[in-house]
Amino acid sequence: MRIRIDLAYDGTKFHGWATQPGLRTVQGELEAALATALRVAAVRVVVAGRTDTGVHARGQVAHLDVDEEVLAASAGRSDDLPLDALVRRLNGILPADLRVHRAVEAPAEFDARFSALWRRYAYRVADRPAYADPLRRHHVLYRPRPLDLSAMNVAAADLVGLHDYASFCKPREGATTIRTVHRLVWERDETGVAVATVVADAFCHSMVRALVGCLLAIGEGRKDVAWAKETLEAATRSPAVPVAPAAGLTLEEVAYPPDAELGARLLVTRAKRQAHEVDDDE
Repeated sequence: MRIRIDLAYDGTKFHGWATQPGLRTVQGELEAALATALRVAAVRVVVAGRTDTGVHARGQVAHLDVDEEVLAASAGRSDDLPLDALVRRLNGILPADLRVHRAVEAPAEFDARFSALWRRYAYRVADRPAYADPLRRHHVLYRPRPLDLSAMNVAAADLVGLHDYASFCKPREGATTIRTVHRLVWERDETGVAVATVVADAFCHSMVRALVGCLLAIGEGRKDVAWAKETLEAATRSPAVPVAPAAGLTLEEVAYPPDAELGARLLVTRAKRQAHEVDDDE
């Protein structure tokens, strides 16, 4: 059976999602906990988006395949349903900065990565001393200059749509940098913190943080509004585009089609991958 896992983590002390020898990663911790909870030698999970070092997630999604007998046996004498028992056991094994919110049986066509319609990230910036909360210092970037969100939103509008985002991506051999950004907008939350909401079909490595870095330069008056469009049209990575620190970035949500449409979505996404190697990193 295929199991969908919804999870969240504080990325501060993780070296990103993907397993790396000798380093603490989200995937490494989750797979080790799953192997222990399911009483198997090893487990491999597929994730919606491979977050980078220091990036957080509130709405990450992963999947794995497990024999039904193995899942049932792992529940032991618990009165809980096997998947509920699995969630309880996982959260008893996992460290406090990684939590599983739920585990549910998913259709065989469900793929955490390739079935996704879009991914939504938020980047938070405290641009005034009154907004700088030391308790949120690992999740909100502090900037000493007030931001002009109106100018940032004018510039952001030029970055929305189907484009080659090579100017905002770390290049990877054989990987396309063409993406569709559905939404990129800055607003203030109830505390006054400036929040960028970025929604796209997928992201290449460091893309959100480079987009944010570009817009921060405009919001602080170091670049004019036209610079964002000029940078996009250049279609080449430039050191002039700053990459915002990881701490302010959180994966908030991953959206999927209804179960009846999963198979069709999977075919479309895999065809795109065969035509152009696509990363889903941030």
